[in-house]
Amino acid sequence: MSSASKNAPPNKEFLNQKPSNQKLFSQAVLNWYDEHGRKHLPWQQDITPYKVWISEVMLQQTQVATVIPYFERFMQEFPSVHDLANAEQDKVLHLWTGLGYYARARNLHACAKKVSTDFGGNFPESVEGLTELPGIGRSTAGAIASISMGINAAILDGNVKRVLCRYYAVEGWPGTTSVQKELWLIAERLTPSERCNDYTQAMMDMGATLCTRSKPQCGVCPLAPDCKSHAQGNPKDYPNSKPKKDKPEKHIQLIMLQDPEGHILLEQRPQQGIWGGLWSFPELAMKEDALKRTQALMGDLATEQQNWPSFRHTFSHYHLHINPVLIQLSKRPDSIGESAQHWYNPQKPSELGLAAPVKTLLNSIRLAQM
Repeated sequence: MSSASKNAPPNKEFLNQKPSNQKLFSQAVLNWYDEHGRKHLPWQQDITPYKVWISEVMLQQTQVATVIPYFERFMQEFPSVHDLANAEQDKVLHLWTGLGYYARARNLHACAKKVSTDFGGNFPESVEGLTELPGIGRSTAGAIASISMGINAAILDGNVKRVLCRYYAVEGWPGTTSVQKELWLIAERLTPSERCNDYTQAMMDMGATLCTRSKPQCGVCPLAPDCKSHAQGNPKDYPNSKPKKDKPEKHIQLIMLQDPEGHILLEQRPQQGIWGGLWSFPELAMKEDALKRTQALMGDLATEQQNWPSFRHTFSHYHLHINPVLIQLSKRPDSIGESAQHWYNPQKPSELGLAAPVKTLLNSIRLAQM
């Protein structure tokens, strides 16, 4: 791309469009939705703000096919915001296990408590009011307001960003403040005053099923005739990628303490930080000798050490290299450390929130015990 195109305001052409052109855009999207849009997803049946909220939070960073069973289990266990508010955090995190980004689950729980206590179970009926709740950002608030309340509100999730970036050939990574601001301006002006709920769902559907990241189906897209990236022949270049940066590497040992009955010691992690509020194994730095460290805490109760194969778990901002160590105990100790503890029975799993690597290791222990 030329330096001139890099420096040109991405929304300049859009700002000069007549309102009639913007209406043609939204009408084309709605016409496509009427014929091809998804209308049978679980959260689209008997629509409520609660259902839309749960689904929108689950769908952040997660595919629809993955979310559906989680959503259905959530609705079965917590059919109302009051049920979610009154639940134990461990129960919420347990049902979330496998979805990742666990701060979403903790925020869901905190938000449900606030809606239940401060608003009598009714969500605020404005984007501004919704964004004041824990874990609800501007786009999620717009989806709740638009889809469940019929309020004229724009959204800007990943799917919508992709559609708009390609249609207007918007330069720059959407994660930057300047590009975000321009995309919000476009999204708000394009959102129609009528059928805004259908339009919101249609834009998400187009991004998820038609204007996909790696295989955009421009040949059947109703926006293709006026799509700038399609005209340029490079739709997959948009949105521009995040500037690459090497992720730091971190190495730890996870110590799996097993008592004579086969139960494994788990500790609850602090509420803030990685795996906040989840249950995990005691953690040691790589330089420490796991068996000696355990014996220093418990004397001759620690009898045997097995080093399991290491593996890598990737977070959004670093790679974590995990070295699991299984240590056999001749007797269960009374207590270890100051954090909340639980002796987990792999053959009869407790309903606890577990990080994905911890769940995988516990399942390996369960299979080894069979």
